[in-house]
Amino acid sequence: MTKIHRKLLKSIPDVRAVNLDTSYGFQLNVLQMSEKLEEYFSTSLHIAMTTLHFAAYERASDIERALFKQGVRDASFVFAGPGSPTYALAQWAPLRFGEDLLSVLNRGGTLCISSAASLTLGGYTAPIYEVYKVGDLSPRWRDGLDVLGSFGLNCAVIPHFDNAEGRNYDTRFCYLGEPRLLELERQLPDGAATLGVDEHTAVIFDFESDRLRVEGRSNGYWRLGNASLTLENGQSYPLNDLRNATRAPRSDELHSQPSDRDPLIQLAEVAASNTEERAVALARLVQLASSAKDESIEPAPLIDGLLRARQDLREQGLFELADRLRSLLVDNGVDVQDTPSGVTWSLIHKS
Repeated sequence: MTKIHRKLLKSIPDVRAVNLDTSYGFQLNVLQMSEKLEEYFSTSLHIAMTTLHFAAYERASDIERALFKQGVRDASFVFAGPGSPTYALAQWAPLRFGEDLLSVLNRGGTLCISSAASLTLGGYTAPIYEVYKVGDLSPRWRDGLDVLGSFGLNCAVIPHFDNAEGRNYDTRFCYLGEPRLLELERQLPDGAATLGVDEHTAVIFDFESDRLRVEGRSNGYWRLGNASLTLENGQSYPLNDLRNATRAPRSDELHSQPSDRDPLIQLAEVAASNTEERAVALARLVQLASSAKDESIEPAPLIDGLLRARQDLREQGLFELADRLRSLLVDNGVDVQDTPSGVTWSLIHKS
């Protein structure tokens, strides 16, 4: 991202750069983190950056809080990055910190907010640490600083959109994985979108021209309901393209009448994914499919989906997991036969 940082800094006549350590202020290596960031800006960008230390609202005096806010307002380039978005919010929200960030923009300064800290910029913030590190299975949005909302962009920001660190399990969407992202998106009020940003990618808002441009390795995304606008790398867009985006119904709103098959389809989607919940979903689907007695639950598409998932595992070389899936099917009353012409199956009806 050095090229992008250099371009941003070049547009600032008088660079007064500060780093905010709040998002990682709970870590024991907070000083080393700050030194590493300062060294990067000094060595790679030839910019002297000062870290404004503000680790905990409750432990700070009124004077320290005021000095931190004033230090931000006096800066022309404000950087914040790694850590926990909800921890940062807990310290910044009582300061009404969104107003300080807006003050920087209103004076022609630049905010360079990345990684965890970027999740605080929208009206809604996902609890990444609570989901990925602690294990919150029913995540709920936190109120964000809503800096983007001041410009008519009602959204939640999700960085690391194409993260692939999990390799054989789903760490996309800032480690949420698809099932949890979809669950959180269902909780968004009407008109609220998700702004996704791929890794090593910048979505740069120029509020004077009322446009954005995308630079770096990949793309950005504006998701509203089931509609998704890809913000392509190297392209520029008027912000009204986002403000006026048409909302498509979310997938759980496509059926006007409740259907007993909806939760099964959702289970099948999880079972076919690479998420940690896959095994539980697979087992539940096999039980439901093999015990189907009436037309309200049609086992055929479900079992076909499971067998496709098994084939995917085999193609990935995950033979042990594929064999375990076949055993699950067989143990729950589904006779699976691998033949030269393909896989066949039938239900075993026990007397």
